Amino acid sequence: MDFSSINGLSYSTAQANVNSANANSLTNSLNKISSESTEEELKGVLKDFESYFVEQVLKQMKETFTDEEEGDATMSQYKNLYMDQAIEMVADEIVDQVGENFTQQLYEQMKRNYNIE
Repeated sequence: MDFSSINGLSYSTAQANVNSANANSLTNSLNKISSESTEEELKGVLKDFESYFVEQVLKQMKETFTDEEEGDATMSQYKNLYMDQAIEMVADEIVDQVGENFTQQLYEQMKRNYNIE
C-alpha cells in the first residue's frame, strides 16, 4: 500500500492550516487598531502585514519557478518545511532592509484613517 499521497496531503493540509492561522492572526491584529492605538502598535501591525505580503509573493514565485519531482514524500515534506521557514525569514529581512517606504506610507494612511495622534 502506497502512503506517499497521504504524507503529501497531510503536509498540504497542515501548511494550509498554518497559512490560515497566520492570516487570521494578522486580521485580528489589524482589527484591534483604533484611535486609541499607539504609533508603535500601528507600526508593528503594519510591519507584520508587509512581511506576510512579501512572504506570500515569494511563495508564489517559488511555486512558479520550481519543478516538483516525484520522490521520497518524507524528504519532500522536510524540504517544504525548511523552504517555508527560509521564505519567512527572507521576507522579514526584505521588509527590514527595503520595506521602510511602503511601511511608512501604510503607517501614514492608517494614522489618518484612525485619527491616531
